[in-house]
Amino acid sequence: RDIAAGGHGAPLVPAFHHAVFGADRPRVIVNLGGMANVTLLMPDRPVLGFDTGPANVLMDAWCHRHTGAAYDREGQWGAQGQVVPALLNHLIRSEPWFAQVPPKSTGREQFNLAWLDARLEGYEALAAHDVQATLQALTALTVTGALHAQGLKDEPLFVCGGGAFNTALREQFSRHWPGSVACTQDLGIPPQDVEAMAFAWLAWAHLEKIAGNLPEVTGSKGTRLLGAYWPA
Repeated sequence: RDIAAGGHGAPLVPAFHHAVFGADRPRVIVNLGGMANVTLLMPDRPVLGFDTGPANVLMDAWCHRHTGAAYDREGQWGAQGQVVPALLNHLIRSEPWFAQVPPKSTGREQFNLAWLDARLEGYEALAAHDVQATLQALTALTVTGALHAQGLKDEPLFVCGGGAFNTALREQFSRHWPGSVACTQDLGIPPQDVEAMAFAWLAWAHLEKIAGNLPEVTGSKGTRLLGAYWPA
């Protein structure tokens, strides 16, 4: 329904973030799933949210290729490497999507192992864990860069999703963001529970006839009741 109204159909969690994390002080919710998306909760402006690019999708795929593990637990493998500035800049500058202004969304159809392989041409001599460290920096830098582009400076960040447990990634965020970087656990919801709760909230919103999308977030031409209810 959001797409039919001209929207991106994503991200869908900012309305929930506003409902449970909104306060009289500025804060940003950073969801680090396969992709990264942010929700800007500013008391003096409408809720804004958008995707910023890859979060775990590239790191997971690269880690699995080189170690056989499904993901880099706590970022320990990547922490053994060094960020390669030339590669980091190349990854950002070679992808026009990063420069797009919100509303914006993305997914695995755009950011995947083939995308990474194409940009590693000429960097074959790099150690695999150096590439992983650079991917950690890519996630942190594209998120914080997108926030700076929105005029934010040092508002507190609260991370959720699987990336919240990546210690090395959290350290990268602290390097690129002058404000505090904490976890949604500090706001009362464990990081792995936020997205599941968001979709339960969307189901509740449907039953209560409350619109689940935000036009400022998705770019739709209006609010819409999302989902469908099929009683037995």
